[in-house]
Order: sequence, then structure tokens, then C-alpha cells
Amino acid sequence: MRTLFSIITFAFSLNAFAQSFTLTDDDGYSVSFSSPAKRIISLAPHATELLFAAGASVQVVATVSYSDFPEQAKTIPRIGSYKKIDMESVVKINPDLIIAWNSGGVEQQIADLKRLGFKVYLSEPTSFEDVATNIINMGKILGTTETAQAAAGVYLQELGRLKKKYNNLKPVDVFYQVWNIPLRTINNGHLISSVIKFCGGHNVFGELSMRAPKVGIESVIEKNPQAIIIGMSEDRKDWVDPWFQWKSIDAVKNNHIYSVNADLIVRQGPRVLQGAKRVCEVLEKVRSDSLVDRNKK
Repeated sequence: MRTLFSIITFAFSLNAFAQSFTLTDDDGYSVSFSSPAKRIISLAPHATELLFAAGASVQVVATVSYSDFPEQAKTIPRIGSYKKIDMESVVKINPDLIIAWNSGGVEQQIADLKRLGFKVYLSEPTSFEDVATNIINMGKILGTTETAQAAAGVYLQELGRLKKKYNNLKPVDVFYQVWNIPLRTINNGHLISSVIKFCGGHNVFGELSMRAPKVGIESVIEKNPQAIIIGMSEDRKDWVDPWFQWKSIDAVKNNHIYSVNADLIVRQGPRVLQGAKRVCEVLEKVRSDSLVDRNKK
């Protein structure tokens, strides 16, 4: 009887060991799991998209405002925004994993959640390949590895196609506008800058130390970008029209001011390739117009 009990105990131990795993999140922290997570809170819209791309169904039990893709995400209860989390709701839900990001302005609350004993995984893709890695890691977290690997494969296949199409392009100086008042842009630490570079663009404020710095109009005039790309989820004349008073900027003078759906480029999820395609098309238009202008001279 003891022998049988020992065998059963050993089998259970092996099974538990086989299910346990450790992942390194995007901030370099090791996060250990004894089994796939069953109750997840997502504190960022891009993380919600990554989870569903990886095969999430009912595991995401709460999220934050603007987590609206895919359609199923709209039905998930909200426990705050990317700027402020309702800590009491988190405690009440008692998730076995919280997926967050450090660029949302809730760093202190994330630290508080860790102190309370919650397991936190930080997701912050800064390159196209990081998005695929995140999808695969989300699959491990969910226990949906095959679905996640298939989704990552489709994503990487499309990335390869775009790389082949938009390769060795003439550089275009780009100013990317994140916000209007105050005027904000992004540095090279954000995936948006990787998109711009991918399309042959040069982020004129990429070398700044802050990830989403404020900039003055005088600085933009001095940089004199060839293209201005505004990330917004809807047409906003109040964001676009003020630029037309600054005719000394090449982008304004040549009418190279474009909008890109912010959801497709700001969120570090698989839809970023749709945003990249739009940015690449925009910069191709700038190059084409520049060539026409040179030929006229």
C-alpha cells in the first residue's frame, strides 16, 4: 500500500513540476507560475488584446477603460483606467495574476499591488518581435500555447511580408504627435518609434530621454520634419488645424500632415502591423511628392 501511495504521490509531483514555469517579463523580472492563470486582471488595453490573441476566453476577469478590442473585451468589468486603478476592486476580485505596464502612470499602484502579494507580469513590447514574444508568453500564462504560437506565426509572417515590401527606403524626418495640449511626442523607447524606423522614417525627437516628452512648437520648427503624423482614434480638427499657421515647417508647407488610428499604433499588440502599413503608405507619399517636386525644378 505504501509503495502504491509513493507512486501516486510521485506522479502528482511530476505533473505539478511539468506545469510549473517561469517567464521573464518586459521589465526583466522573473515571474513563476505553478500552473496556467485562471483569473487575470489586465491593466492595459494592449495587454487585453495580447491575451485574446493568445487564446483567452473567460480568464480575463477585469480590465481598464479603453480595453475595447476584440468585441468580447467590451463585456469585461472595469476596475479603473490606465492612470488610476480601484485598488479595493482588485483586492475583492483577488486575481491570481495581474498584467500591467509601466508607462501608464500607475507605477506606484503596481508597486503597491506587489507589496500586497499579487503576482504582477509587466508587458511593454518595444519592437515588432517583442509583440510576437508577448503573444507566445501570454499563451503560456493562459495554457493556450498552441493557439498563441499559431497567432504569433501569422503575425510574424505578415511582418516578414511588410519588411520585404518596405526595405531600403529613403529616410523621412517625422514628428509624431501623441497629444495636442500640451504637445507631446515619443522617444525611441516606444514601439511607435520602431514603426517609424521600420517604414524608413526618422523620429526627430527619438533621442530624448523621456518616453513621452512634452515639446514646444519652437523645437518642432527647429527640427523641421518632412512629415507630421498625429495618432488619434477619431478625426480631430482641433489637433490638425493649428499646424497650418506654421508654414516654415516642411511638413506643413507641403501638406504632409497625416492621422493614424492611435489604437493601431499606440497599443503594443498584433494590430500594430495595420498601423505600420498606414505609416509606411504615408511616408511613401512623402517620398513620391518630394520626387515630383525635384523633377519639376
